[in-house]
Amino acid sequence: MKKFLAGILAAAILFFPSISFAVPEFTIPEEVYKWIQSTPRGNYYFNYQVCGYKINDDDTLDLNILEVPTIITYDNIQIEDVIQKRKWRGKSTRGYNNLIGRADYLVFNFADDTVQIERRADLDHTFTELDSYDAGEPMKLAEFSPKDVSSTFYREILEWVQKNNDWVIRRSRGKLSAKDAKLNPADFPIFKVTMPGN
Repeated sequence: MKKFLAGILAAAILFFPSISFAVPEFTIPEEVYKWIQSTPRGNYYFNYQVCGYKINDDDTLDLNILEVPTIITYDNIQIEDVIQKRKWRGKSTRGYNNLIGRADYLVFNFADDTVQIERRADLDHTFTELDSYDAGEPMKLAEFSPKDVSSTFYREILEWVQKNNDWVIRRSRGKLSAKDAKLNPADFPIFKVTMPGN
């Protein structure tokens, strides 16, 4: 009888998505994360305190590589979708009752005009990783549709960095190479990147 009732409950969750779990309490710290956009399924932020240029072995900055941690928080429907897909794939759902979203670790390559989600991690309400995995190959920025949610997200991040590039360089904990230090700021790679959706 218990198995039968469990089967009915599982079917109800699958066929009646309005049945939802409570999203755990959490707060996105505004002094660390900048909100970019919201969709019906999530809210998009990037960590402007940590985003910065890659540091080479000699402690100089690689101005062609921008590393940006991001967070996307989910609504109830998206949380349920993630949990159900993990169940279908035979993956553990331990701790996923506290799932609030995911972190995407972006790498922009200005020399190649690409962006890559280098790693993705599911997060609980304390921003602890529940699971993580390598997420994808580099994608050409020019190939994003203007209507793509990711296109808007990436473009807004790049535009913010353009406006705050001096600050981002100082926060990157490296130093400009002798060659880059002689560049006119307008000639930095961030100002020559192809904006997604354009």
